[in-house]
Amino acid sequence: MDEDLKRAVEFHGHMCPGLAIGYRVAKYVKDHYPRSGDEELVAIVENNSCSVDAIQDVLGCTFGKGNLIFKDHGKHVYTVYSRDQDRALRIYFKYDLSGPMTTLRQKYFSGTATPAEREEFERSRDQNIKDILNLEEKELLDVREIKIPPPQKARIYPSLCCQECGEAFMEVRGHTAAGKIVCQDCFERLVG
Repeated sequence: MDEDLKRAVEFHGHMCPGLAIGYRVAKYVKDHYPRSGDEELVAIVENNSCSVDAIQDVLGCTFGKGNLIFKDHGKHVYTVYSRDQDRALRIYFKYDLSGPMTTLRQKYFSGTATPAEREEFERSRDQNIKDILNLEEKELLDVREIKIPPPQKARIYPSLCCQECGEAFMEVRGHTAAGKIVCQDCFERLVG
């Protein structure tokens, strides 16, 4: 296990197929762009799976720095934009992970799998991890260069105090309800 993968496993807490997917995507990107020290790389991820932890750890793209953008599309698609090179790679993880994993996953995680089914699930999961870590990139990834506008750099907005609950929130996230400037939570409660 190389150092990047060890760090990603430590960051995530365990090894799993999702983390392996993110690691392979990040490893491919790292071969083409340097790790992001600040905001040089921007990762646009289309899922919120375990894979994103590897993207954050290996590439240095995080929500806190504003260079990790989440689009809730439920797809293993990762677009990485290089500000230095003004280009983007769109990477689709195309390898099929179906099979026993699909049918046994629900039973395994609900605790209803028999000992034999648990063993089969774990064996299948471990094989998927090995496949993801060892197969050729062309078998796992569909990569193409795409043209996108440069993602907006991270901005820091002033805070306002919610006139309903008293908690501070980012000014651009404010709403007006019942004649007050309120946070998102209070807005939903007042108008919902």
